[in-house]
Amino acid sequence: MLKPLPIAPAKDTVIVGMSGGVDSAVAALLLRDAGFAVQALFMSNWEDDDGYCTTAEDFQDARRVCDILGIPLHRVSFAEQYRARVFSHFLREYAAGRTPNPDVLCNREIKFGVCLDYMQRLGASWMATGHYAQVRHTSPYPELLKAADTAKDQSYFLHSVAASALSKTLFPLGGLVKAQVRRMAHAAGLPVFDKPDSTGICFIGERPFQEFLSRHLRTDPGPVETAEGRVVGEHKGLALYTLGQRSGLKVGGRAGAAAAPWYVADKVISRNALVVVQDQNHPLLMSDSFTVEQMQWINPGDASSQPVECAVKTRYRQSDLACSLRMSGAAGWHATLNCPARAVTPGQYAVFYRGERCLGGGIIAHRFNSALATELAPAPGGITYNSLFSVEGS
Repeated sequence: MLKPLPIAPAKDTVIVGMSGGVDSAVAALLLRDAGFAVQALFMSNWEDDDGYCTTAEDFQDARRVCDILGIPLHRVSFAEQYRARVFSHFLREYAAGRTPNPDVLCNREIKFGVCLDYMQRLGASWMATGHYAQVRHTSPYPELLKAADTAKDQSYFLHSVAASALSKTLFPLGGLVKAQVRRMAHAAGLPVFDKPDSTGICFIGERPFQEFLSRHLRTDPGPVETAEGRVVGEHKGLALYTLGQRSGLKVGGRAGAAAAPWYVADKVISRNALVVVQDQNHPLLMSDSFTVEQMQWINPGDASSQPVECAVKTRYRQSDLACSLRMSGAAGWHATLNCPARAVTPGQYAVFYRGERCLGGGIIAHRFNSALATELAPAPGGITYNSLFSVEGS
């Protein structure tokens, strides 16, 4: 584990993105005590008065914290930009049968995009957030590093933030663990010291996910099939399921099937079919390589020598997987894993690391299993799963 990076020397004005939670509150506390001229900015990205949105309560918490710390609080709405740059992409990806991660795009486009621009217009030399990550301000490119608290590390969600934005950013919590942060908040008399962490996608919050998605997307029911093509049920709409999913399939207790859980193994867009299997390590769920599109490097020099030997996370909180990465075509990359991984999901982000340093990442486009000698995430048109088994020889 890296030693905690020191907070940069006090210099000019820093504006902290204040969410109303304990992390951003302690980030502001630490910067104030380090001698910065600290201001705070509360931004709202979603305006939906349906009982699930907590923006009003969060703002009141942020205001109470700023009053105690003696720092000014600004408020701004980026709801229009969020819908245009993040939510529209989220819906397009789900409609295409993929599983996106809007938090990554929100960081790049909103928090460290239009919000950073707004902060600079307010006079900020630095911006800061309560993210658990570290940034080393090196030249010509900054280095994004994992947090000291491996259980809270959020570098995965920050990998696509532009280097120019990272060079103006401070992460005061990068060298701390969550328990320390709560103790600091309590000692400082901050009322959010025991506030629960927010969970899930920011604009969905605690509301039922399938219900929310069904309000915004057409979700046509269709067949649930085994890998051999036997229909075992009906799904509610492909967009409502993701690879590896076990719960909510409602296909248990089928005649002729083992009394074992079912897992989503693939989506065949052309037939609106959901493919399920009963082995969580079934070959259709395993991948030993995948392609990546829209790859973004924090330091382009890391891609100059190929193959790039590194590690990858194909989802948040996943352990690092050793891999080899090389260019594939004009705009894509191909990652080969040292060991097969389960449920590598198109639409999710693959984020690459060398040790504690985040190199960058991109969107998983297609996945492969060399044991099946075929692509596992087909383009519209589909594949015949019976032929996969003849290739596999099982």
